[in-house]
Amino acid sequence: MQDENIHKMSEFADTEIKDIPAINILICYLLSKMTVTVEVDELYEIAVSSGIVNYFSYQDSFDYLVKNELMEIIPEGSTQNCILLEKGFECARELKKYAPRSYRDNIVAAAEKYFSRIKKGKGVRVEYTPLENGCYVRIRCIDNKYDLMDLKLYAPDMHYAELIGERVLTDPAEFYGKIIGLAVREGAEENV
Repeated sequence: MQDENIHKMSEFADTEIKDIPAINILICYLLSKMTVTVEVDELYEIAVSSGIVNYFSYQDSFDYLVKNELMEIIPEGSTQNCILLEKGFECARELKKYAPRSYRDNIVAAAEKYFSRIKKGKGVRVEYTPLENGCYVRIRCIDNKYDLMDLKLYAPDMHYAELIGERVLTDPAEFYGKIIGLAVREGAEENV
C-alpha cells in the first residue's frame, strides 16, 4: 500500500527546477561545458523544452544572469549568442555543488542531445503546409547544391505532420537510406 502511494505521489511530482539560484548555477554550468556557441533560442530549448527548468523561473534567471554580468548576449547576424563572462565561469566552478549533480548531468545531456539532433538534421529541411483537411509534410534532403530527395507526404492533421517530421529528423540518414533502399529493391526485383 505504501509503495502504491509513493508511486501515485511521484506521478504528481513536479520535476522542473523552480529555484532561481539553482537555475543560475545550472545555466552557467551548462555554458561553461559547451564547446559550441549557444544561441538564446537554443538555451531556451535545452533548459525549458526539455522539462528541466520551469519557464517562468528560467525567464527570471536569464534576466538575472544578463543584468548581473554573468552572461552577455551578443548579436551575430540574425541570431543572438549567449556568452558566459568571467563571473559566470566562477559561478559554474565555485557553486556547481549547490545545484544537484543529477540536474547538472541532465541539462548537459539535454544539450548534447539537442545539438546532435541539429547536426543530424543539417542537410534535411522539413516544412509543413496546412490544408483545409490535413497537412502536407515536405521533406528535402540536401547535399551542397543538389536536392538528393524532395518528398511531399499527406498527414491528416498538424499533430501527425509534426510527428512525421520529428521521426525524420531523429535519424535523417536512416530515413533517406530506407527510401532509396525501397526504390532500388523494387527495381531490382522487376529485373530478376
